Amino acid sequence: MEIVNNKKQFRFEMLLPDGEYATLDYRWLKGSMVLMHTLVPVSERGKGIGAQLVKQVLGYARGQNLTIIVYCPFVAKYLHTHPEYNDLIQK
Repeated sequence: MEIVNNKKQFRFEMLLPDGEYATLDYRWLKGSMVLMHTLVPVSERGKGIGAQLVKQVLGYARGQNLTIIVYCPFVAKYLHTHPEYNDLIQK
């Protein structure tokens, strides 16, 4: 499934087969991408969709030479198990 950066709504989103969206919301703060909240509908949880969203967002940040600030617990957990992205975290 395709993940799209919906810049108007400040979120990366994936349209799911049932018509609902899985999303990762972000904001901007002094040039850093602030990762706010990941939402996957209950019916789709446990299928790796949240991880796909996070990986896409982190790849976007890396490609744009951005740093990230993490408020989302799901993203924080993902980063804990994927230290290869730690260079993106604003220090």
